[in-house]
Amino acid sequence: MTVVVAIAMGILGAAVVLALLRIRTTDEAASAAVVGDLIFFSGVGLLILLSMLRESAAVTEAALLASLLGILSTIALARIITRGRR
Repeated sequence: MTVVVAIAMGILGAAVVLALLRIRTTDEAASAAVVGDLIFFSGVGLLILLSMLRESAAVTEAALLASLLGILSTIALARIITRGRR
């Protein structure tokens, strides 16, 4: 199980690094917002994997709360970018 978690952590870490490279090259606000969400939710995934390794319920709860706040901020940013149009 720890090998699988380590591989998953490596994949998520690589996604964060590639997203950081992408955010430096983008010019559009919408693209930067999507990349920012990718970085944030990859971090949440890393927290979940860390909680699996440590068998910590507190870290899991923190990751669930962070993901809820992340979804709300994504919706708010989408409304800002689209200027409130539906």
